[in-house]
Amino acid sequence: MPKKYWLMKSEPESFSIHDLAQAPNQTTCWDGVRNYQARNFMRDMKVGELAFFYHSNANPPAIAGIIEIVRAAYPDHTAFDPDDHHYDPKSLPTKPTWEMVDVKFVSAFETPLSLNELRENSKLQAMELLRTGSRLSVQPVRANEWKTILQLNSKRKL
Repeated sequence: MPKKYWLMKSEPESFSIHDLAQAPNQTTCWDGVRNYQARNFMRDMKVGELAFFYHSNANPPAIAGIIEIVRAAYPDHTAFDPDDHHYDPKSLPTKPTWEMVDVKFVSAFETPLSLNELRENSKLQAMELLRTGSRLSVQPVRANEWKTILQLNSKRKL
């Protein structure tokens, strides 16, 4: 099977790519996803696949870097903790509803690639992130979109 690519969103004031870079072993769980489609995408993730780390609700919203999936989907323990803001009383340890993956820092873009810059590129017009009404916090990225974004980032370094 061909390698899949992903985009994972986080608000930088909650958890940024720089926070991930400072985490022990530059690794953490990607918890708190409470959308069924986003959860299903995480279930599809394989160890070794790559994702863009996207800073949502930022000024400007932007792709901030690259992360790697280092552990496949497993139950999200935050759903079971009544003191956690991701708590879901319907999700039980014996029958979990929500899952998470572990991710590892790969690299941060020197300058984040803004949503407007992505919109301006004709090769990215079909990208899920740019689709009107798309709000998924975890979403697939096509191989050609992955390559285009890496090229955009690379050209900015010249």
